[in-house]
Amino acid sequence: MTKVYLAGSYSGNTIEFLNNIRRGIRVGTTLILKGYAPFVPWLDHQLFLQLREEENISLEMICEYSLEWLKVSDCMLVLPNSESSIGTQKEIAIAKKLSIPVFYEMKELTNCTNVH
Repeated sequence: MTKVYLAGSYSGNTIEFLNNIRRGIRVGTTLILKGYAPFVPWLDHQLFLQLREEENISLEMICEYSLEWLKVSDCMLVLPNSESSIGTQKEIAIAKKLSIPVFYEMKELTNCTNVH
């Protein structure tokens, strides 16, 4: 299976934040249905819901964990209208440095991989 790292906006005001999560998870679901193995960072909130009172997951820990998945991904798909996100810009730069192909549309991704 082709491993696809999804990148895109996460934070924002409450409505933007929830819509970003919804969009990201929807794209991840679509990729699974198309036969890909996506890393879906918008599912990270599930980790926080499982924390006990004395436990903490920092933003730095989440970033490190995500970047480990990026390093082993076959390609990256950037969600629409996410290019201005500072986190997404960093992920794109790292992907390019690692020679991981970066796609900006689902059609580009499906045309360049052997999964339909």
